[in-house]
Amino acid sequence: MSDLRGLTSAAVIIVAWATCLGLQLTQTWPPSGLPVWLPLGFAVQTVLFTGLFITAHDAMHGTLHPARPRLNHALGRLCVTLYAGFSYDHMRRNHLAHHAHPGEPGDDPDFHDGQHTGPIAWYFTFMARYISLRPLLIQAAIFEGLTTGLGLPGPQVLLCQAAPAVVSSLQLFFFGTWLPHRAPADARTGRHVIQSTNFPGWLSFLTCFHFGYHKEHHDVPRAAWWQLPAVRRAAVKQRVLLHQ
Repeated sequence: MSDLRGLTSAAVIIVAWATCLGLQLTQTWPPSGLPVWLPLGFAVQTVLFTGLFITAHDAMHGTLHPARPRLNHALGRLCVTLYAGFSYDHMRRNHLAHHAHPGEPGDDPDFHDGQHTGPIAWYFTFMARYISLRPLLIQAAIFEGLTTGLGLPGPQVLLCQAAPAVVSSLQLFFFGTWLPHRAPADARTGRHVIQSTNFPGWLSFLTCFHFGYHKEHHDVPRAAWWQLPAVRRAAVKQRVLLHQ
């Protein structure tokens, strides 16, 4: 059942992402005034870009289809390619290293370098580890294909395809990396403490597909994104029982 739900979730996100993008790119450009579809489409596409990344993330942990690892990783590669042309294998190596050494500068490739600890500086040092010639060439090819090949206006492609991906990366970093891994305000030592956001389920989903329930994710890394709320409820219930 979990295999079927993982594959269904991946298929729904990929198809919804492609459908939303197609609908936006087939609208008349430039639009007259500020049509409803423009901000709504941007918001939905940003969420779906985040969904692509989280689907690839689950593939890195082998949870899309545990019984068929080749299919699992193939879907992960497809999702990061659609997201921004990143290398799935490079991201998977880094992510598994992050789980092995969370919050350890030098060993955790997703952690700050010990100097750039603020969200803005940390974001740029974080992204620098993943931006290479490969994603830049893939994005340039997509842009060229949509504009020159299909004759779509450049501003429309940038607004409907490129900009939501950038906003999604900010969203994922802020809610899935910086908030959970920043040093807590009451820390008395340099030891890193993984934290979870305390958002209700609907907001946790909209921010980054429950990836903000980050302590639970590190405790149970093979829990898929849609299983994390249940993992969190069980953990909270256990903590309450322990303090009674």
